[in-house]
Amino acid sequence: MGFHQLKQNRMAKNAVWLILGKLIHMVLSFMVGLLTARYLGPAHFGLINYASAYTSFFAALCTLGINSIIVKNFVDHPEQEGETVGTTLLLRGLSSLLSGLMIVGIVSIIDRNEPLTLTVVALYCVGLLFQIYDTLNYWFQVRLQSKYYTFATLAAYVIVSAYKILLLALEKSVKWFALANAVEYFIAGAVMLWQYRRRGGPGFSCSVGKAKQLLRDSHSFIIAGLMVAVYASTDRLMLKQMLDESSVAYYALAVSFSSSWGFLLSAIIDSMAPEIMRMHSVDRQAYLRMNRQLYAYVFYTAAVVSLLVSLLAPWLIVLLYGEAFRPAVAPLRVVVWYTAFSYLGVARNTWMVCENAQRCLQLLYLIAALMNVILNLVLIPLWGATGAASASLLTQMSTVIVIPFLIKNLRPNGKLILDAIFLRKIRDKKN
Repeated sequence: MGFHQLKQNRMAKNAVWLILGKLIHMVLSFMVGLLTARYLGPAHFGLINYASAYTSFFAALCTLGINSIIVKNFVDHPEQEGETVGTTLLLRGLSSLLSGLMIVGIVSIIDRNEPLTLTVVALYCVGLLFQIYDTLNYWFQVRLQSKYYTFATLAAYVIVSAYKILLLALEKSVKWFALANAVEYFIAGAVMLWQYRRRGGPGFSCSVGKAKQLLRDSHSFIIAGLMVAVYASTDRLMLKQMLDESSVAYYALAVSFSSSWGFLLSAIIDSMAPEIMRMHSVDRQAYLRMNRQLYAYVFYTAAVVSLLVSLLAPWLIVLLYGEAFRPAVAPLRVVVWYTAFSYLGVARNTWMVCENAQRCLQLLYLIAALMNVILNLVLIPLWGATGAASASLLTQMSTVIVIPFLIKNLRPNGKLILDAIFLRKIRDKKN
């Protein structure tokens, strides 16, 4: 009982650090983002988000799906931590370099008559090279020491916020804002590496055997991640090509505003995931119950926030961003409900790893990606940015609630999520 209580306390403290850090990050991000959007205006703000869409699209390729299985690898093979981290950094570094080159090549063809667009996208892609160090986050996570990761990301964002404010004061061009992404990841990586060494992290090493093991376990997540990227980024890419940069700005602002508080959901998921994985081989009933509890926390927290935001959307957008961004109100009222289902999908990854159901993700997200592209093609011409928001919401709802029941191995998880939504079987037996 004492050990269980101690573990619960460590989980709670870990969650508090995650929430506190991301709360401060959210406040800074919100304030600086607000000032940046007002300064750049819809067109250039949309251009920044167009560049962001490309890096988001290639994120699955850059991470190689390893982020979804690395915590379990640490738990199962604690004696190989240095080899796991070192091999992951090497694999991700190579994939990030190739991804950046591919992005620049694609944009130079699609937007060949827009030199500013190519420059902004290229500068934004530099951040991919430094983003690999967020791998260290998972080493801290499995030890319930997320405060060190929090310190690193906060230090980086405080410096980048000051950098952006300086750009606003000096009235710099959009190119300088595009470079801020790389600056943030560089500083966060440097601080995280220092904390890792300081906390006794094992030396890095690489091996072909470990690379093969990681890629074998994660390859399903690579394909699934690419499919997720299709419906996570296609909307902004299609809005730019079918309409204009301003439409991208309205939609991106709506998405950013609605997900700005998602740090809370991420903290809950990140803090509970290691314990759920441990329970998988110890107590099956406790494992299932903790999954239901996690899904219930995520869904109802998101539902309450979404309702408030949708009611206050007109007042919030015009007051904060100005009349120029009023067209963002309609897509915000739609896409804010996306958050609940999106984070249910994130929370489901823990169950996927424990049940070795990764291969199902390929079919799941292939269907979702095709659905999203079709919905965007139909709805963007009809409703513009609101059409893209509707396509995202319908796709995410289907991915979490509907499609899993069409795939045999995912039906148990679909039932767990429905149990959580209807608050069934989420209390301890003793209660």
